[in-house]
Amino acid sequence: MPTSTFPRDRFDDVPRDSARVGAHRAPPPRLRWLVILLWWVLAVVVLTVAGIFAFLALSNTQAIDLPEPPPTAEQTEEVEGVLDTDYFVLVVNGTPEVEAADAVRETVLGAGWSEDTVADLPADVTDFETTTVFYVDTEDEAAARGLAEELGVEAIAQSADFDEQSEGGLTVVVGLDRLPGD
Repeated sequence: MPTSTFPRDRFDDVPRDSARVGAHRAPPPRLRWLVILLWWVLAVVVLTVAGIFAFLALSNTQAIDLPEPPPTAEQTEEVEGVLDTDYFVLVVNGTPEVEAADAVRETVLGAGWSEDTVADLPADVTDFETTTVFYVDTEDEAAARGLAEELGVEAIAQSADFDEQSEGGLTVVVGLDRLPGD
């Protein structure tokens, strides 16, 4: 047994089975989960907005790919043209001049179509040679010929390329032959 005795101090009164270890530990923050949630929401919003803008920038061309002009060979069986203003008409400008498409659109409206059944769009090319009336189904050929006769157009072709944009109606691709002054 030790022969010396030390004076009593404040550390002699500390209980030996205390669960606390270390004197400088701070208690965990109360709203830590809220801070984590807010950072997570901020990251989701930023990434979503960036994704939307990237999608719009990459997909918004506002132009239509034009099909190849139809072959010049005529069909052996000629269908009689009928002017049917119940069809939706899409006017696609395949020229560098906006006036050419506007003139065709005005001619279509003057033939009896209403404003809400005629739409116009730019094309991704500006050197489409011959103005052509496109139709989707074979039963639409008579209406396409009637519209072509009204416009003074000889080229008519069946193509499903414009089916979605024209809502299954008729499409007039304005060519370089319709430029003002030609």
